[in-house]
Amino acid sequence: MRAEQTNDPGDSPRERMRRVAAVAAEFADAVDREGRFPAETVAALKRERLLGVAVPVALGGEGLGIRDVADLVVQLGQACGSSAMIYAMHQIKTSSLVMHGTDSAWHRAFMQRAADEQLLLASATTEAGIGGNLRHSLCAVETKDGRFSLTKEATVISYGMHADAILATARRAPEAEGSDQVLVVIPADENRSLERTSVWDTLGMRGTCSDGFHLVAEGDAAQILPKPFSEIAAQSMLASSHVFWASAWFAIAADAFARAQAFVKQAARKQPNAMPPGALRLSEAAAKLQEMKGHLGAAIARYEAALGDEEALSTMAFAAEINALKVASSEKAAEVVRHAMLVTGILGYKNGTPFSVGRHLRDVTSAAVMISNDRILTNTSTMLLMSRFDTTLGD
Repeated sequence: MRAEQTNDPGDSPRERMRRVAAVAAEFADAVDREGRFPAETVAALKRERLLGVAVPVALGGEGLGIRDVADLVVQLGQACGSSAMIYAMHQIKTSSLVMHGTDSAWHRAFMQRAADEQLLLASATTEAGIGGNLRHSLCAVETKDGRFSLTKEATVISYGMHADAILATARRAPEAEGSDQVLVVIPADENRSLERTSVWDTLGMRGTCSDGFHLVAEGDAAQILPKPFSEIAAQSMLASSHVFWASAWFAIAADAFARAQAFVKQAARKQPNAMPPGALRLSEAAAKLQEMKGHLGAAIARYEAALGDEEALSTMAFAAEINALKVASSEKAAEVVRHAMLVTGILGYKNGTPFSVGRHLRDVTSAAVMISNDRILTNTSTMLLMSRFDTTLGD
């Protein structure tokens, strides 16, 4: 069933996201306090037809590129961190379909349906027994007579109970190695069941509702993407994950900075002849925020330049650059928010004030553990043993 758009369809995605962000801001504190799914935000995203913006125009979407989508994540993230992370993760899954599903009739039809019905896509890549190793699976797809079946103990499926489809990783077959993986699209229908096995009760990002699930699914074997997951991960999922996650963290830091800036401005108006105590730390925070913005923009440009070139997307140098974005952004975002709290003092520490940044601080602590920085640095160190660091400053 087509999701109806109630506003002017001629409005730009940015204008439509502005309206969604207003809804998200209204409910952000309640979503965080209650640890509940931001249903109002997702309803607004569907109403404004912003879930399918990256789907090709020929399949009913708007064909937005990674930079435009990242900008939408930043807009939303300044209103609600959980909402932005949900939107980012949805767009990561969409990017995998767009880059690797266009040669498959089933996946083209699914993308068309996703854009038409504004489907929310989730991911099931983690699994009991493998830790956070994205590139290893214990569960396996079994295929017979053109059908597949899959059972997975997923330790985390963000917003799984609310998703319209889940993209799950698994071994290609029961006899396959753990790294020989495929990605399967599993719509929410009678062929899929989810049994909750753990509850998402966390410090931050509480609204993502990333519960654990016993996932059982079956369906048409055509739902398995034709490319190996190793290629999907290297050529789209790695880069889009780090870019969109970094966009969400940048947005959280930017909103915390804006609150600190408003605090300093208020203090300056009260004492126009004296420099407010927090002004120096505000300048330090601004420098760190600018570093984040510059790094994110450079990474997006690097990704855009490599798009369409599978060899370039699969190089160790590219992976190392994108890994660096994730680690640096996660660390810088937390630094900016901590500076904002020092600037705003007790009014930033307290909930319910115009300068509150407690939710921001708790949300941004997730950045270092969404895939562990230590795991990423370990992977990068291996790459650096086999590649040279590019010192050129031009293209």
